[in-house]
Amino acid sequence: MIRSTTIAAAVFCAAFIPAHAGKSVESAPNGINIPQGYKDWRAIAPSHRTDNNTLRLILGNDVAIKAAREGKTNPWPDGTILAKLVWKDRQDENWAAATVPGAFVHAEFMIKDGTKYQTTGGWGFARWLGAEQKPYGKDADFVQECFGCHTPVKTRDYVFTTPVILP
Repeated sequence: MIRSTTIAAAVFCAAFIPAHAGKSVESAPNGINIPQGYKDWRAIAPSHRTDNNTLRLILGNDVAIKAAREGKTNPWPDGTILAKLVWKDRQDENWAAATVPGAFVHAEFMIKDGTKYQTTGGWGFARWLGAEQKPYGKDADFVQECFGCHTPVKTRDYVFTTPVILP
C-alpha cells in the first residue's frame, strides 16, 4: 500500500512544477542551464525519501526514456538528461493514508556526456533551489559534492534511480 501511495503521489507531483518554471533562470555555477521543455518529459520513476520527508519525480529526456524502456541504463547513453523534481511530503487533508507533495524544494539535473564530464563519471550536475529556482552552489566546485554523493552507485553509472517497469 505504501509503495502504490508513493507512486501515485509522485505522479501527482508532476502537476505541481512551479508556475514560473518556464521563466528564465540563472545558470548553475558550472554553466549548466535548466533544460528547455523538461516539464514535458516523461517519468522514469518516483521515489520517497523518509530521511528528509521528500517526494521525488525523476523525469527523462527522449534519450533517457528510450534507454530506460530498453533496459540500457548501465551505462546510460551520452545525451541522457535526468531531472529530479523534489517536494516536501505531507499528509493529504482529505485522505489520511495519502502522502502528497507539499512545498517545492528543488530541481536537479544530471547530463550524460562522457567526454565533457570525464572527471565526474561522465555526468554534469546542476541544482536549482526552491520555487524561485536559485542556482545551488557558490562556484563550479559544488559539482564535487554532487559527484561524491553519487559515488556509492558507481556500479550503476552513478545513478540511484531504478526505472519503473511498465506492463
